Amino acid sequence: MSSFEVGGRVIGPNAPPYIVAEMSANHLRDFERAVSLVHAAAEVGADAVKLQTYTPESMTIDCDNDYFRIRGTPWDGRQLYDLYREAQTPWGWYDRLRPVADGLGIQLFSTAFDETAVDYLERSGAPVYKISSFELVDLPLLKRVARTQKPVILSTGMGSLVEIREAVDTLRAAGCHDLALLKCTSAYPAPASEMNLRAIPHLADTFGVPVGVSDHTLEPAVPVAAVALGACILEKHLTLSRSEPGPDTAFSLEPEEFKHVVQAVHTTAQALGTVYDGPTEREASSLVFRRSLFVVQDMRAGDAFTLENVRCIRPGHGLPPRFLDEVVGRVAARPVARGTPLSCALMVPSDSAKH
Repeated sequence: MSSFEVGGRVIGPNAPPYIVAEMSANHLRDFERAVSLVHAAAEVGADAVKLQTYTPESMTIDCDNDYFRIRGTPWDGRQLYDLYREAQTPWGWYDRLRPVADGLGIQLFSTAFDETAVDYLERSGAPVYKISSFELVDLPLLKRVARTQKPVILSTGMGSLVEIREAVDTLRAAGCHDLALLKCTSAYPAPASEMNLRAIPHLADTFGVPVGVSDHTLEPAVPVAAVALGACILEKHLTLSRSEPGPDTAFSLEPEEFKHVVQAVHTTAQALGTVYDGPTEREASSLVFRRSLFVVQDMRAGDAFTLENVRCIRPGHGLPPRFLDEVVGRVAARPVARGTPLSCALMVPSDSAKH
């Protein structure tokens, strides 16, 4: 599986999980709140904070018929145009927030929703592009993003394997060399029972790219399970408080919750380790507590070793237990005190004692 770098940070199976704090609409159209969210993302240990770059006009049209009314989501009954007008991040904020992020040592990038957004983000020096699940099928947009030759992180919510393959092939054919996929369930919030995290290794094997998860659950076990299954990227929404009004706060984590998730996934990644044979460095000092062969009765020279005077006990200073059958029947080469670890030097074959 290929790895790639974003701002000097490696993203791939042999690197720590890349943690993205999604700001989305949680800035509530207040720039100072957006600054606070960038600070919060850095404080909780995220590697990057992500914006969304669009206008209501680039997303839809201002139309009030039933086609443009939202059904079956937390925004039920709302007009699409009005929702995007409320949730959008003013474009100029990217340039204003970038020095804030740079000063905190955290990366800033954005989801591009149309070609004008790509043009703006290119002028602003975006290091990587995110494509949302809903734009997975927007092949003209994928081609435009690929032509930047910047890394691309593509969410796959709702996508069939055929659609995902078409999107991947389109990106690669148009010049995208560094690509990651995110397993995503596009429900807000998403139930843990619909996350289907076993798709993570399947996507990685199928496409040979790093795979992560875009997680809209509020369950702390979900990102841990995702990393255990090989997720290289974790994207979650961050809010200052779920009590605040806003279209995305209900499925966003508060800073303390986000911090616990970051700690948990890094601990999980460290615990996965590698396929390792033999004792670790820390285990080496415990080898002495293995069982081994000890003389448990005082013996004279020429006495035979038996199951009564030799036992497998702790500690591990004597011969390994696998030699017990070979030891029984041999005789002591010299007197042996009770509590002596058995060694080859203490034994001679039984017929040697006759000479």
